[in-house]
Amino acid sequence: MPVYNTDIHFLKQALDSVIEQTYDNWELCIADDNSPNEEVREILKEYENKDSRIKVIYRKENGHISLASNSALELVTGEFTALMDHDDLIPKHALYMVVWEINRKKGLVDLIYTDEDKIDGENIRYDPYFKMEWNETLINSQNFVAHLGIYRTSILKKIGGFRKGFEGSQDYDILLRFLREISSD
Repeated sequence: MPVYNTDIHFLKQALDSVIEQTYDNWELCIADDNSPNEEVREILKEYENKDSRIKVIYRKENGHISLASNSALELVTGEFTALMDHDDLIPKHALYMVVWEINRKKGLVDLIYTDEDKIDGENIRYDPYFKMEWNETLINSQNFVAHLGIYRTSILKKIGGFRKGFEGSQDYDILLRFLREISSD
């Protein structure tokens, strides 16, 4: 999770949505990208002290989302990495279902993606995106993986993580490079 000057309310909600997961064998790796708002760092330190599964690196200079994401990726020790923004919320059962799918496939999976939607200020869900089965043609024209996308960590690291200069399309860039390393099966 890259973090930069996030609205405190949204940041706390995102962090809490991970802490409240029914599956508890996770680590949340966060890179604060030198946020000028001291309150952001205070909140991150508070959560880091509250839960040992939360790891934070505090970057000394702003590197934007790609370099910040790489800093967070350096902290990852798990077999899989879920890409998450600093204002995302994940349902309490999300990680449980991801692990269920990995186990169902006997570990022979490198990429998992989920449906997604948005939540307004009143906590009302809207704009659902129910994603289709794998479509190799469509993925070459749009990033339908997006969030919550779960990637095998060793492959993310093998391809060098996120590339500077692709900010704004960094998730799509890493996905396309990742797909070159795996079978469409």
